[in-house]
Amino acid sequence: MHDLRYIRETPEAFDRGLARRGLQPMSPEVLALDLRRRATQTALQEMLQRRNEASRQVGLAKRSGENADALIAEVQSLKDGIAAGEEETKALEAQLKSVLEELPNLPADDVPEGGGEADNVELRQTGEKPALDFAAREHFDIGESLGMMDFEGAAALSGSRFVVLRGALARMERALGNFMVDLHTTEHGFAEISPPALVRENALYGTGQLPKFAEDLYRTTDDYWLIPTAEVPLTNLSSEALYVEEALPQRLTAWTQCFRSEAGAAGKDTRGMLRQHQFGKVEMVCITHPDQSDAELERMTGCAEEVLKRLGLHYRVVALCTGDMGFSARKTYDIEVWLPGQGAYREISSCSNCGDFQARRMNARFRSKGEKGTRFVHTLNGSGIAIGRALIAVLENYQNADGSVTVPEVLRPYMGGIERIEAARDA
Repeated sequence: MHDLRYIRETPEAFDRGLARRGLQPMSPEVLALDLRRRATQTALQEMLQRRNEASRQVGLAKRSGENADALIAEVQSLKDGIAAGEEETKALEAQLKSVLEELPNLPADDVPEGGGEADNVELRQTGEKPALDFAAREHFDIGESLGMMDFEGAAALSGSRFVVLRGALARMERALGNFMVDLHTTEHGFAEISPPALVRENALYGTGQLPKFAEDLYRTTDDYWLIPTAEVPLTNLSSEALYVEEALPQRLTAWTQCFRSEAGAAGKDTRGMLRQHQFGKVEMVCITHPDQSDAELERMTGCAEEVLKRLGLHYRVVALCTGDMGFSARKTYDIEVWLPGQGAYREISSCSNCGDFQARRMNARFRSKGEKGTRFVHTLNGSGIAIGRALIAVLENYQNADGSVTVPEVLRPYMGGIERIEAARDA
């Protein structure tokens, strides 16, 4: 949500921020609604004051035996006007809120300009691409050849964009999640949370998925929503919170199942596990002081990178341009892992600083010592990392010519010491 005071004081800067997002100026509409709302509120307050005074005069007139009919009529007229004014105020407030809640966060000054993915800026590459002396296969060919990745069985159960993992691949998926959570909690200072996977509408509103992106989500018949990412429950743990400054930052992590309808992904990545309706992900969330959020974004991105470094995977970090950032973000870094089977980089983590955009929607604040007033916190979120895509990356980067897959050393303690995954032999 946007700060109305900021729009009033700097409408040109607000519109420039929207223009960088590819949007038309909105300050004229916002300010016109705001002006009407405030004028209506002022008139309403004046009517309330006059009604109170007229009611007092009615009482005085009756006690003195004077005729109070005119005053009584005025009070009744004011009551009618007040009722109409209250309705108009509510309508204008709802209209203003509706306009503001559809507008994305404004990009930070150092976010690169651009209209889409092609305009993102590569910042660095880390690690080496594997030197395979055979034709690399994609993850679904590897998994199906091992007999441990079953798309047909999943389709019979649930339809397209689902998978059933079996045996060592199911264990590797679990190993990846355990490894990531252990790393973030023991070395990166995150507190582990086990949140609900079903939330109410206000939680999705707080993080910006609603009302604009309802078609991307799954909703139950009794008005629960399945989380698209653990960002939603983790960030909303700060809803209506008032922190003391010394309690910041709050760093949280969770491994959850995530659910997305992929409404806008028709025809994209239809084979394999890259784009699923249900997938596991380890999420990182930080609630921090505004002065520290830029540094926290760098730190969070580094935490996600460390996962890939320890897995021995080659990746690059890119700064998303203004036209490719998510709705709530003011600045985003994507981490893209190298997939030999595809011969391409694919996103495996996205880390964003949302500034006070989500905090305003959730009313998440803090108070500095010795100060009476409060300020909104800044919120950040990042994948630490997507487990299914990490599994894909391991399969493609650690594949062998004979169809087996070498288990990365860091995962072996989580897999009972298994060093290589091979196809199960027939009994």
